[in-house]
Amino acid sequence: MRLTILGCAGSFPSADSAASGYLVQAEDAAGRTWSVLLDLGNGALGALQRYGDPRRLDAIGLSHLHADHVADLAVLHVLRRYDPAGALPEVPVFGPDGTAQRLTQLCGSEHPSEQFDVMTWEPGVDVVVGPLTLTPVPVEHPIPAFGIRVTGPGDAEPSSTVTLAYSGDTDECPGLDALAADADLLLVESAYVEGRDDDLRGIHLTGRRAGQAAARGRARAMVLTHIPAWNDPEVAHAEARAVYDGPITLATPGAVYVL
Repeated sequence: MRLTILGCAGSFPSADSAASGYLVQAEDAAGRTWSVLLDLGNGALGALQRYGDPRRLDAIGLSHLHADHVADLAVLHVLRRYDPAGALPEVPVFGPDGTAQRLTQLCGSEHPSEQFDVMTWEPGVDVVVGPLTLTPVPVEHPIPAFGIRVTGPGDAEPSSTVTLAYSGDTDECPGLDALAADADLLLVESAYVEGRDDDLRGIHLTGRRAGQAAARGRARAMVLTHIPAWNDPEVAHAEARAVYDGPITLATPGAVYVL
């Protein structure tokens, strides 16, 4: 299983990165590559065309419906509907309650049901996409939000099973701990800074709180993402390092993690 970072900027695109978008891929026993998107925020469709193929998606999983996680679905819809070779078939989209209405709002007069088959996450209920299994876990954010655990075949040892845990946007909560538990890679947001943002709770993590979740869950490695342009990423890294002893990486566009 492989994770490619399409965009990792928090809350809005930065000068160097699109907003949240992550491509997860794995091969099945027959050698077919399966591709799942986790979120597609502002600008992430451009990166998807560089690092993947928006015409060959098997499913899309949405953590929540804020624009920095879903905005580029509107233009993905255009790409898939008006392809010169002919309109592409529907791709399954899984998201919180209200996802269909949100996509209609984003697409305006264009009806997204022609390219998206929208389904609602059921907490804890697995969604199987080829060799990948997606498990949505409710997390703490001002609107309904989910983290997503993705299990699939190990890249070096296809008979083994590995787990990628994506936090979406969240503060500390039982769902975050469930996501992090025994994950091979925890892809976790760290939009806030200790001291500066202490009064803002129930919205985002600091690097320290992200690191504490990784430590509690004994995650084997973590990637810090969703860092706004006005933050210094090294601050988030230092906060996490103070409480977590495993490998820590700062997400960058185009980075690939092989599990």
